[in-house]
Amino acid sequence: MDTQAIADRRQLRRKLTFWRVAAVLLVIAIGFSLYRYVAPDGAATPHVARIEISGMITDDDELIDRLDRIAKNSQVKALIVSISSPGGTTYGGERIFKALRAVAEKKPVVSDIRTLAASAGYMIASAGDTIVAGESSITGSIGVIFQYPQLQPLLEKLGVSLEEIKSAPLKAEPSPFHPASDEAKAVIRAMVMDSYDWFVDLVADRRKLSREEALKLADGRIYTGRQAVKLKLVDELGGLPQIRHYLAGRGVAENLPIVDWKRKDDRGLLSLASALHVARLMGLDVGAAQETLGATGVSKLFLDGLVSVWQVGGE
Repeated sequence: MDTQAIADRRQLRRKLTFWRVAAVLLVIAIGFSLYRYVAPDGAATPHVARIEISGMITDDDELIDRLDRIAKNSQVKALIVSISSPGGTTYGGERIFKALRAVAEKKPVVSDIRTLAASAGYMIASAGDTIVAGESSITGSIGVIFQYPQLQPLLEKLGVSLEEIKSAPLKAEPSPFHPASDEAKAVIRAMVMDSYDWFVDLVADRRKLSREEALKLADGRIYTGRQAVKLKLVDELGGLPQIRHYLAGRGVAENLPIVDWKRKDDRGLLSLASALHVARLMGLDVGAAQETLGATGVSKLFLDGLVSVWQVGGE
């Protein structure tokens, strides 16, 4: 057999090996994807669920659905809500608060205040059966605000004016194109104060305070964790050990694993990363497959979730 024939056979063997590995990876990837979307949520054994709420709080249907599934899952024995948020919409906070209270009707809920849980973030934290915060965590900012821009001075400098015909004086008020009338300000303030009263009553009820005590704390100021404990806005300072101790007092075993219930997204192809690992454990040579995937850029799919990144020198 000449040298060329030997080289051809080796090349053919490498191609066959690649496609065999690729077929195995495809089967494993499909299996992972099917398990993700067919198997029950969370772990298949008893566990403590944990969710993270971070950034601006909005009306989040996915989070509400996730909390509903946690409430109904018999394998979830408790819920830890880790919060790092400056707040957000009042309605968004209200919906999440009510969803957390629905979970608390069936199992213990602990609010874990991390760096920041202010305004609507504190509203959500108050839904927990107990609140644990760090000594230097920031919380509070109990209040409601309504802001709107005022563009009239800029328009005047540009020589632009706006004319309007309205069905009633309070239609589309306040407007960014002219100062609000006293009547319009009164209407907006009444709306703000109605939401504020609801927020104050919620804090008073959840923290076992009189309305007068809650009002004194609800002037918009923020508090450290140390201050919040003294003011009864937080139950305890600490972290996971204190959370575990509290849950043990509620009959939740301290050795139960904590499982993060993350936002669902389309990660079917991402299971190829796990598939490569499984194939390697099976004794298959995945080197050729990995090189090919890397050369085609598919390896970037192994990132945890979808990202948009400016890559210097990228094509």
